[in-house]
Amino acid sequence: MTIYRSITVALMGLLPFAPIAQAQETLGALARPDLEASSITDMGGSLRITLALSQPVPWRIFTLDAPPRLVVDFSKVDWGGQDMSLILRSDHVSDVITGPFLNDWSRMVLTLNRPMLLETAGLLTGQDNGGATLKVQMARTDAETFADQAGAPDGAIVGAAPVPNLPEPRARQTGDRPLIVVLDPGHGGIDPGAEAEGLIEADLMLRFALDLRDVLNATGRFQVVMTRDADVFVPLETRVSVARQAGADVFLSLHADALAEGRASGSTVYTLSVEASDEASRLLAERHDRADLLAGIDLADQDDVIAGVLMDMARLNTTPRAERLAQTLVAGLAERTGDLHKRPRLRAGFSVLKAPDIPSALIELGFISSERDRRRLQSETWRQKAAMGIRDGLVRWAEDDAAEAKLLRQ
Repeated sequence: MTIYRSITVALMGLLPFAPIAQAQETLGALARPDLEASSITDMGGSLRITLALSQPVPWRIFTLDAPPRLVVDFSKVDWGGQDMSLILRSDHVSDVITGPFLNDWSRMVLTLNRPMLLETAGLLTGQDNGGATLKVQMARTDAETFADQAGAPDGAIVGAAPVPNLPEPRARQTGDRPLIVVLDPGHGGIDPGAEAEGLIEADLMLRFALDLRDVLNATGRFQVVMTRDADVFVPLETRVSVARQAGADVFLSLHADALAEGRASGSTVYTLSVEASDEASRLLAERHDRADLLAGIDLADQDDVIAGVLMDMARLNTTPRAERLAQTLVAGLAERTGDLHKRPRLRAGFSVLKAPDIPSALIELGFISSERDRRRLQSETWRQKAAMGIRDGLVRWAEDDAAEAKLLRQ
């Protein structure tokens, strides 16, 4: 599918969404530019920028003054070995600089020879090769107008930095303490997620996560930790770090998908696919702080191969527990709401499911591209039913999981 937005303000921050057949985050750690399909050119008095990428990524765009510059941030693009001057064929731009930025972001800065305003900017996705293309058009303006509209956007500050001082590993729960559940409302801040009819996935999932937190806390059987409790951007790696810091027994990521075509509706529960596990291990070793890969194991001096083997060993225990978790969540949602997708149990390579020693599931509560699902997601009554269904599933899973843990200890 294609996402393309006209803008009148200098900020965009979109995470593309895909059809259900492609509904998994690309496991590639970094996007890479394709300079042969990219260009920075003039069209009369306008500037046109086309940047082809190997995969979609969250991004934002804005202008800065003194001197006039266009800034595009990505999470994350590997600029290594790329000579951006090869695509620069514009009298409006004197220089292109690329490199790493803060908190797993990377940046591209175009130095403008004259003041220019953003007219349109969009990320085109859904290409056959899995890639994406950023298209930007700018028009000449006067210095005063440019200065008035320039400046870093409010959402440009990345929230929730990685959590230091990781705790000692927590023993597998046996029912003698509250179950620690990390709730992860998808997207947030500069990454709003899917959008339809004025509804934003990040907002809907935060509202539901807060409802679910209240339902779980009311039982006295759970201790709930949130990866975010406000509209802030939290990098995918940081979400897993939050779970590790909390000593999580369970990690639940909450989303609401969207489709360009079709009439899909209902809830779906994902776990990490077998095919994705090896790649997930490799990328965790590549991207994460070594102290944050496995609880209680120091991997600082181990190479990627050894780290990957240890994580795969951890998954031998975690994967069947996560599968049972997903099954009980589906059963709980079915009993309380009855609103399930025709394929309620799926497996994919979502980044937030990569923690090798924490049973994790991603719940797509519905499709905000579906009018029926939009009504449900906005209904307090339906949200309460869905929250109770998830609660029921967690209670059932915790009891069975604790019973198994006790048997293993004997």
